[in-house]
Amino acid sequence: MAQTKLDKQVEETAEALMFGIGRFLAGRDMDGIRRTDATFFRAGHWVLPKVEGRVSRSSYRAGWQRLMFRISFLGAAGEGSYLLGRHPDTTVQTAQDLWEHQNATLQTLQTGGIGAASAAAAGGLAYGILTRERRELMREWVEPLHQALAVPLGIAEQQTPRSYLHIPHNFSDDDAQIRVDLPVHLRFSREVVADLITQKLALEGVTFSWHPAGAKPYVLVKKTRRPPAKAVFKDPKIRELVAKAPESAPVIGIGAGGRTVSVDLDAESPHILVNASTGGGKSVTLRCLTCQMLHHGARAYVLDTKRISHPWARGIPAVTYCADIADIHDALVELGWEGRRRVRVADELGPDADPDAIGPRLLILLEEVNATMKQLARYWEKTRESGDPKVSPAVDALNEILYMGRQVRMHVLLVAQSATARALGGPEVREQFATRILARYSVNAWRMLAPEIHPAPKSTKHAGRAQVVIGGTARETQVLFFTDAEARAWATTGPATTDKKRPAVPAQPGPVQLQKSPAPSAPPTDFLTDAWSTTLPADTSTNAPAPTPAADGTFPADAWSATPSAPTPNPGDDATSTTPATPTPTDPAPVDDDQAVGLREAHEHHLPDITLAALRYARQNDPTFPGSAGKRGAELLYRVGDLKRWARNRPRAATGTTDLE
Repeated sequence: MAQTKLDKQVEETAEALMFGIGRFLAGRDMDGIRRTDATFFRAGHWVLPKVEGRVSRSSYRAGWQRLMFRISFLGAAGEGSYLLGRHPDTTVQTAQDLWEHQNATLQTLQTGGIGAASAAAAGGLAYGILTRERRELMREWVEPLHQALAVPLGIAEQQTPRSYLHIPHNFSDDDAQIRVDLPVHLRFSREVVADLITQKLALEGVTFSWHPAGAKPYVLVKKTRRPPAKAVFKDPKIRELVAKAPESAPVIGIGAGGRTVSVDLDAESPHILVNASTGGGKSVTLRCLTCQMLHHGARAYVLDTKRISHPWARGIPAVTYCADIADIHDALVELGWEGRRRVRVADELGPDADPDAIGPRLLILLEEVNATMKQLARYWEKTRESGDPKVSPAVDALNEILYMGRQVRMHVLLVAQSATARALGGPEVREQFATRILARYSVNAWRMLAPEIHPAPKSTKHAGRAQVVIGGTARETQVLFFTDAEARAWATTGPATTDKKRPAVPAQPGPVQLQKSPAPSAPPTDFLTDAWSTTLPADTSTNAPAPTPAADGTFPADAWSATPSAPTPNPGDDATSTTPATPTPTDPAPVDDDQAVGLREAHEHHLPDITLAALRYARQNDPTFPGSAGKRGAELLYRVGDLKRWARNRPRAATGTTDLE
């Protein structure tokens, strides 16, 4: 039998009634459209995709909450209907009484209406005043931020902003905290979201703490407590802080909240990379670290193609200053020898050896690596002979030192304007710098050197401000500022002025050979003496014995030029004139550089580009001017090789290219 139209209507009505009762009891929207992710027991948080139209606040409530509200409303309505139906006579009588006393009733209603209206107006006014800040916050900040974040986060525009944007009224205060709930899918760019939050809320100096785990991911935005505006060594508190710092952990600067920022070269990172653009304080940072290490007895090698980066370090006995590319090349090669010697000594002494037995701590300051690496490569191309390796042995020695680790107590402090993998010799070389100090950096530089930290903190032009990246954490730091005089005074005082007795070390195999060759077969065995590394040998003889240090632990200026046939007196001796040794066919020593000459003769025959007056002025005022090698009557004599080395490395305008990779 065919179903009639009435039967269909009855069936549809019964079905709609059943669904309505089910939605009523489940606490869902009565129209059957699910608009949020709310369940019966859990409140909703996000608007579901493809939902159109306005979403009411009740749609975010849990189902049991809406059910309780509906039952309460129906109960109140039913109770009123029951009371009216239970006492109809009383209700009719009351209505008649009100009608008979119309004037009194109207007067009462008028008075009561005025009171109710006044109360409502007062309540509304109070509510408006109390919620004014919240409404302004929603209108000026929260809703615009929601409109900006809706698309990047992949959420619906109908989403109620305050359901996931928890922004306090005082969000611009230093101790305020902003929380933004994130969608579970996490299909968004953190950098874009962070940039929009900082721009729309006009925030500066904030940190983002991302918590993507679990069913409720979120990000916390906090204002960072800024480091001090300046941190100068002359401040008594800063000076006391530096004095208490361990020998292996120099203080870099002061971070947020007055916390000390330092790096332990023995435990955290043996090498440090400083990357900054021009004016970013690269030399100031190295001066801060180096003078502290020299204060504790370290030796430093300043490899400075700019020639004028560290004038404070010139003339300090524990510092070797190399500004000429030839001297930088030789210094790196000889440091490579020292590194290999220290590895052998550490292996023989075992893991429990006294660190002092390996040798004094050595710092290698490599300035402007972008230009220096190019000049080293060009220098080797010009000087290498047939059969020599194509790669500069100085570059190989530097890479070898970087891979040796903290056990040999050799630390590279490298400075670059752009620390690209090509400039450093490969990405694996760059990974040896676990501590990286960045100042006035670009976005590309940050992504290259600290990709694990995102979003990148905004760079600043504040003098002395840098980001110190250690162990995947960036700490904004105000670098300590030493003046040249303060750095020199601190470097030349303290334990560095006293020599400590070191335990005996097993002798190294092989003969003692000290030669200027890019690939020596055996390093010198005298590297463990207390005075070694005060200066590096520049011109040596293959048959010369190891020099003997003076009583104060330093070598004479001409110690490395001594030959078996003609020993050279120590500086300051009132000896008669010293004549250069005559080389024999079996000992082809460079006679020209071994000569001891006066300043006039040096100007006329060996240093024609430097006037006699300039030489005399340098002798009186330049602490790096070589010591005398003897006397000829009343005239002081100087070794030609020492004068040439001084002339190459003397401070003057920077030479060579400084273009970037």
